[in-house]
Amino acid sequence: MHQFPVLLSLIAVSVLLMVTPVIGYRPWPHLKPNSSDLTLGSSKKFEGSSEFVQMRYHMGPVLTANITVHIVWYGRWQKSQKKIIREFINSISAVDAKRPSVAGWWKTVQLYTDQTGANISHTVHLGEEKNDRFYSHGKKLTRLSIQSVIKSAVTASTKPLPINPRSGLFLLLTSDDVYVQDFCGQVCGFHYFTFPSIVGYTLPYAWVGNSAKLCPGVCAYPFAVPKYMTGFKPLKSPNGDVGVDGMISVIGHEIAELATNPLVNAWYAGQDPVAPVEIADLCEGIYGTGGGGSYTGQLLNDKDGATFNMNGIRRRYLVQWVWNHILNYCSGPNALDQ
Repeated sequence: MHQFPVLLSLIAVSVLLMVTPVIGYRPWPHLKPNSSDLTLGSSKKFEGSSEFVQMRYHMGPVLTANITVHIVWYGRWQKSQKKIIREFINSISAVDAKRPSVAGWWKTVQLYTDQTGANISHTVHLGEEKNDRFYSHGKKLTRLSIQSVIKSAVTASTKPLPINPRSGLFLLLTSDDVYVQDFCGQVCGFHYFTFPSIVGYTLPYAWVGNSAKLCPGVCAYPFAVPKYMTGFKPLKSPNGDVGVDGMISVIGHEIAELATNPLVNAWYAGQDPVAPVEIADLCEGIYGTGGGGSYTGQLLNDKDGATFNMNGIRRRYLVQWVWNHILNYCSGPNALDQ
């Protein structure tokens, strides 16, 4: 359990203002890789063991205290959409969910430790929420203006979001009519930490966008398919909302990486801390045994034909796997060899 270093905060202001946040999700190989991808070969689909992947700990803090996820709902959201996402976050710690479960997926994230040997917390729960339904910073956001949205949420005159740098995460979710810098072309979501010069604190945060109108074939695959994949039919989403069901996997991706690399100086592979390859990056597009490339791997179907790979408290979800640094391959609760 660490207080985030003041020194790092100062460095963040003076050096990292020109650095882009960690690109936490690019769904398919046709998108431009970051620089450290090249050290891992031409593909990042490592479901099987690979000697090319060296996931290393760089001595930074990880989230070993109970994790609280505070949500900023930016734009207009339906109640049903909020409910799907809330239940997913609450499912991360729901140990009584039917197997394979979201909680079982989180057990792989829990394998990661800090320098004292303390594991990532097993407890992840929903914190406070803030609605920004009037688009206070417009419908086109840059990477830095995202931090300004978070500042507005934590400094609001009424019911500001609480600040706990040790165990609190901020999740900014943008509605389907909001465009964020590099959305669809390079990213579906990313994570980083706020700059004290903008927000007043160093706070881990992630942004994830609803791609339903802008690029569902990119960010909501396999519930929508890109135009170039002729002959492929989209799969039926488990909760009846293509955009939000697509967001769920990206949210899981980002929360896993925020827990293991909140200040971009803890767990990652590759040699470039500016563009690290993290525990979810290594498993992009892998949702089941045999996954890789444009193949999701072995999945499950419910009686209505919807596709999923994990059970939550009351719902089902499709969530990508994460890298198991002990076994040295991507792992998930629905693996056929478990």
